[in-house]
Parts: sequence; C-alpha cells; structure tokens
Amino acid sequence: MDTYQFLQHYWWLVVSLLASFLVFLLFVQGGNSLIFALGKTEEERKMLINATGRKWEFTFTTLVTFGGAFFASFPLFYSTSFGGAYWLWMIILFSFVLQAVSYEFQNKAGNLLGRKTYQVFLVINGVVGPLLLGGAVATFFTGSAFLVSKDNILGGAMPVISHWANGWHGLDALANPWNVVMGLAVFFLARVLGILYAINVIVDKELNERCRHKLMIEAILFLLFFLAFLVRTLLADGYAVNPVTQEIYMESYKYLHNFLQMPVVLIVFLIGVVLVLSGIGLTVFRDGFRKGIWFSGAGTILAVLGLLLCAGWNHTAYYPSNADLQSSLTITNSSSSLFTLKVMAYVSLFVPVVIGYIFYAWRSIDKKKITAEEMKGKGHAY
Repeated sequence: MDTYQFLQHYWWLVVSLLASFLVFLLFVQGGNSLIFALGKTEEERKMLINATGRKWEFTFTTLVTFGGAFFASFPLFYSTSFGGAYWLWMIILFSFVLQAVSYEFQNKAGNLLGRKTYQVFLVINGVVGPLLLGGAVATFFTGSAFLVSKDNILGGAMPVISHWANGWHGLDALANPWNVVMGLAVFFLARVLGILYAINVIVDKELNERCRHKLMIEAILFLLFFLAFLVRTLLADGYAVNPVTQEIYMESYKYLHNFLQMPVVLIVFLIGVVLVLSGIGLTVFRDGFRKGIWFSGAGTILAVLGLLLCAGWNHTAYYPSNADLQSSLTITNSSSSLFTLKVMAYVSLFVPVVIGYIFYAWRSIDKKKITAEEMKGKGHAY
C-alpha cells in the first residue's frame, strides 16, 4: 500500500470515527423524544430537558465536524450527497437548528409560543434527527440515485460533476424499506442511550424507575430493527471494486466477506455489540446500577465504527449508486489530493487533545447530578 492509499484508508477511519461519536451523541435526541413519555410532571420534564441540555452542543459540534472532515477528505461525496440529496440533509439540519432555538428560548421572558411548544420542537428533533440520519447511513449499503461524470468539470457553462437522478433529492431514500429499518434502529438506539444517560445524571427515584421500565421496551425494539438490517446486509449483494481497473460490480455476501477478511474490524464490531447489550442488561437487572451509558456508549462507537469500516474498506464502494453502478463512490475515486490528505493528517494529530478536553469537560459538567431541588434554584436551567 503506497502513501496515497494509506492516507485514503486513514481518512475513512477518521470520518467513520467521527460518525460513530455522532451516533453515540444522538442520546441527546433520544432523550428529547421521551420528554413527555417519561416526564409526567413539569418538574420531571424540566429535569430531563436539563439532562440533555448539558450536552446538546457536543452533538451539534460533532455533526458540523463530521461534515467538514468529509468535505476535506472526500469532497466528491460531499458535493454528491450534500449537494444532490439536499432535501434530506436540509430537514436534518433544520431539526437541529430547531433544537438549539428550543433550548435557548423556551424559558425566555416574553416567550409568545409558550414553553410546551418549544418542548414539542425538542421532541420533533428527537424523532426526525436520528430517523433520517440512520436512513442516510443505510444508503452506504443500499445505494442512492445519483450520477457522476467527472468530464463535466471541463464544461464552461455548468461544470457540475454529479447530480441526482430524480426530483426527490434524497427523500427517495425513505422509499427503500431497509433504509427506514435502519433509521428506526438508530432512533430506538438513541432512545436507549438517552434513557441510560438520564439514569446516570438524574437523581429522582420515581423518574429513574420509570426510565428502567421504559428501557427494556426501547431495547427490544432497537434489537429487532438492528438485527433485521444487519442480517439483510450480510446476506445481500454488495458493491465491490476491482482493485486494478476500479470497476464497480456486485458481489454476493460482500459485507459478510469484508468482516471475515478483516477480522480486526469484525472483533471491533462484536465488542461494540457486547458492550451495548452489557450496558442495557446491567441497568435492567442490577438495582441501583447507573453507569450503563458508559458501556453502551462505548459499544455504540465501536459497533458503528466497525459497520462503516466494513462499508468503505476492502475494495468496497462506500456510497453506491443504484442509478449508475459505475458512478458509485469509493475512497479511491472520491478523495482529495495526496497533498491535501497529507496536510490534514498532521492536523488530525490534535484530535486526541480535543477528545481529551471533551472528556474533561463532560466529567466536570456531570459531577453535579440533576435533582428536583436544583431545578427550583436560581442557577442556570433550561
């Protein structure tokens, strides 16, 4: 493997890792979707909102960072997906903007819409965000309707390399039932993580008991949808790449072959699944256990990382086109130049420092648990 190939694989690893952290941080959206299901009183709803309110900036920042990293390392994906499937991405981004506005304005003086209206906005973000992001991730395995023609860059009037093959511009992804299945899997996973986080940071016996009861239901729904998508993906034909000619072709059991041919990736994925289940099981079956978010959170990161590496490594088209097979994007035909990837590789060395700071800030924020008494105080509260 030469330097250029190494950097292409390295940056797919970085982008996949950012996406994995983003899926974990969707616990904010998952918690928000349960505001009215778990919070039976205004006080309980306030505790739930303040639990997720402590962390919503992390999710939003990671989403922006993920998009920026994808743009810098694989610009053709950015222009194809964000530029072609813009209705899908615009709805996702609008729901996150709705979330930010809701946190900041629900308790402002002179609020004409009322607190409950903004709480409903949080629920909308909690449902729409994970559902559509999960559907978008599923297209890495099921394909999207786009066409790529790099010769168009020489066109003087309209040098557009890629364009969507229909007028739905991303919303057509929801017409594929398997994208919806993956979207629902991410949605219920976010709710599981949201419940685990609430149990970890909120000290309220009645609310905690309600969370533990709800956790089992959400976990079963998550497992049903996730296992259905996983089994379908492992048994389906995948989008393989000829390493010599770069021709894309269909290969039976491609993603199963990827896991078997990359045992380290398979181990990472399996460890992630075990950790997710461990966090759920320990919380459900051990009274007083409050640290399930750390097990399931770490497991989510590892499991999603394993899935995305399976989608992009081992001569696989990570963004397949079901409108034109040869338009499918790979880490080879969609990456930035060697110079750009090399310069960014040096910049990425600062990532551990940033992660360390986030971990420190996270622990500092969570040192003080959320209680009903705190919500009645004069300190900052959403």
